[in-house]
Amino acid sequence: MRILHTMLRVGDLDKSIEFYTKILGMKELRRKEYPDGKFTLAFLGYGDEANNTVLELTYNWGVENYELGTAFGHLAIGVPDVYEACEKMKAMGGKIIRDAGPMNAGTTIIAFLEDPDGYEIELIGGRE
Repeated sequence: MRILHTMLRVGDLDKSIEFYTKILGMKELRRKEYPDGKFTLAFLGYGDEANNTVLELTYNWGVENYELGTAFGHLAIGVPDVYEACEKMKAMGGKIIRDAGPMNAGTTIIAFLEDPDGYEIELIGGRE
């Protein structure tokens, strides 16, 4: 068994795809519209779906925003150098909400940024 994907509901599919592909370097793997259900699914990731966990973005036609709630925490992405990643992401328009530095009560270097819908993404150093 393995985790296949994580799904996030988004209010502007093109804006979200631009964020995840340009700022986080994912590739759009596939997209499909479901006219009868009035929604579109887009799958993004760092590798093919057969061998990697990917991100599913769900756009429900006509819904521009969602209440994020308090149960969901964040996505985590490993990067070789968090400080460098933050600088590159800021330069591309990424919104850093916690600058790079050691985690609370630890030494692992982390940072947080926010996607266009307000979902938090943790960058964790030394992992890819």
